[in-house]
Amino acid sequence: MSKIRDFFYEELPLVNASLYRELAELNPLVREVAEHVLMAGGKRLRPMLTILSARCLGYAGDDVYPLACSLELLHSATLIHDDILDNADLRRGRQTAHLIFGLHRTVLAGDALLALANKIVARYDIPSMNYCVAEAIMNTAAGEVEEIAQLRRPKTDRNVYLEIVRLKTADLIRAACCCGAMLAGADRQMLEQAAGFGLNVGMAFQLVDDALDYDADSGLLGKPLGGDLREGKMTLPLILYLKSVDDGKRQELLEKITADELRDEEMKEIILNIQSMGLHLEVREEAGNYLDLAAQALRLFPERKEKMLLEEIIEVVRSRKF
Repeated sequence: MSKIRDFFYEELPLVNASLYRELAELNPLVREVAEHVLMAGGKRLRPMLTILSARCLGYAGDDVYPLACSLELLHSATLIHDDILDNADLRRGRQTAHLIFGLHRTVLAGDALLALANKIVARYDIPSMNYCVAEAIMNTAAGEVEEIAQLRRPKTDRNVYLEIVRLKTADLIRAACCCGAMLAGADRQMLEQAAGFGLNVGMAFQLVDDALDYDADSGLLGKPLGGDLREGKMTLPLILYLKSVDDGKRQELLEKITADELRDEEMKEIILNIQSMGLHLEVREEAGNYLDLAAQALRLFPERKEKMLLEEIIEVVRSRKF
């Protein structure tokens, strides 16, 4: 995995420098909130995928960096709004923005990041790129709304869960790859391959993330273990567990989750049961199926070093520990 790590280390300063330049356009009060979120770390997966997709398909211009950053701005805006809706305390091991800067200022900062990202994309004057980004924003919002509906009336429905993952997470990663391909002037067939790669990597990334929530060291994740359960989120490990218990127990747990009445002891028991039954590992296996589809989508990509790096990203997601 050293090649992809080296690539990230080489590109990260350029991506961050571009982010700082773009953030300079914002009002200082908004910029302070945005910088708290954007400069807290993060994998920069979306901008890296934009850069790699563009370069793999033959684009060599340095103006790929603002485009790549626009996807990170969009992602950060969704995180800001996500943390507010979830009433989260931590993000990447740091206090969330709305707790530091207040609710109103933080909401407006998220809105400003969305607007700035769209402004950056519009500079490239590629209508299909504008459409792609707008669609990803709409899908992200739709996924968030569906997830909120699940909090009120939770269902042990794998298909509903997967649709939320597609809308809320995977589609923005798809857009990151498609934007890079569009910048490179890719034809329809190659755009479809870029979309397939991004969507399936995005699906797998979220599935692994949800599995880690029941398995990983909370210090590595930057958030408490079992955080999704505490927030009442129906992720796949919990869905599989609820399917495994009898109808009476399932209904009792669903009612407590809906009413936010699960005791700490009950949460710990659920987490331990998921671990002992290996359900988090089952979720990882499903993520592997999506990663296999992502690898298939890469077959038509030109044989360049960037293709090998995209292939490495598949394996990074597959073996991800935090």
